[in-house]
Amino acid sequence: MCGENQTVVTELFLTGFPNMKTFRIVFFCLALLVYMFIFFGNLMIIVLVSSSYRLHCPMYFFICNLSLADLIITSSIVPNMLCIIWWDGHSMSISGCISQFFFVFVSSGAQCCILMLMSFDRYLAICLPLRYSAIMNMNSSIHLAFGSWTLVLCLLNVEVIMISQLQFCSSNIIDHFFCDFAPLLALSSSDVDDLVWFDFSFGISLIFCPFFCILVSYISIFIVVCKISSWKGRSKAFSTCSSHLLVVCTYYGSLIGVYLSPSHENAFYENKLKSLLFVMLTPCTNPIIYSMRNKEIINTMKDLYKGRKNRIERND
Repeated sequence: MCGENQTVVTELFLTGFPNMKTFRIVFFCLALLVYMFIFFGNLMIIVLVSSSYRLHCPMYFFICNLSLADLIITSSIVPNMLCIIWWDGHSMSISGCISQFFFVFVSSGAQCCILMLMSFDRYLAICLPLRYSAIMNMNSSIHLAFGSWTLVLCLLNVEVIMISQLQFCSSNIIDHFFCDFAPLLALSSSDVDDLVWFDFSFGISLIFCPFFCILVSYISIFIVVCKISSWKGRSKAFSTCSSHLLVVCTYYGSLIGVYLSPSHENAFYENKLKSLLFVMLTPCTNPIIYSMRNKEIINTMKDLYKGRKNRIERND
């Protein structure tokens, strides 16, 4: 509970990037352009996978889930961040802040699980090709993806309930551009030891366990591929994993940079920049990696364009 001379905080003020006031307009325009690219790029992948029968397979279904998670993360953070940049800070209610935290970390946790499922899909395709269709099909992939989202939702709901019980007294300023875990705890006047331990357990189960599974999958894939005698066969096998490996490296690289880098006196400012890369870089690279480098998606786009063009010509 707050003391007699303390005020219960009901609204938080996010300062954003006070050191970048000189480049405010340029920064705003750049962030808006990147957000538009992320939004329409990931939306395009979801629409293509949903509408094209040739993309109705487990790998593209998992890619569709990744794009959905990217859309939720960026749409939960970037519109409010644009207001923070434009107005040199922006207020949010406690409930709004916790809601933002919920959507961002549900999507982040789901991404870790989906990346793990994608590595398992590649493992089955390369190491156990004869059993692939029996183990991994659209029905099983839907159940696995649904189970991943459900698991993350259940675990994060517990953490959100614990956060909602925190007391915020006197100070209401968050030196960040979104409601991240560490700034919220730093602002709280309550005992946060249990919450810290729960968050640590959450991180181990939904970040590092999937990463360990991804690592084991690719070690197994590497061993099998190295046994292939022809260079062409090895190259073809590795090419099926290259896009997923790029996304895993980008995602986990930025995640480790934000949440596992050593603390020092400029840690908050550096973490904001790293968080910005995590929020904008990974969702931005996914449409590039999975569309511009993917022949199936490119061919689907061409077919849709040709079909639309033919319908217009027939109507004319």
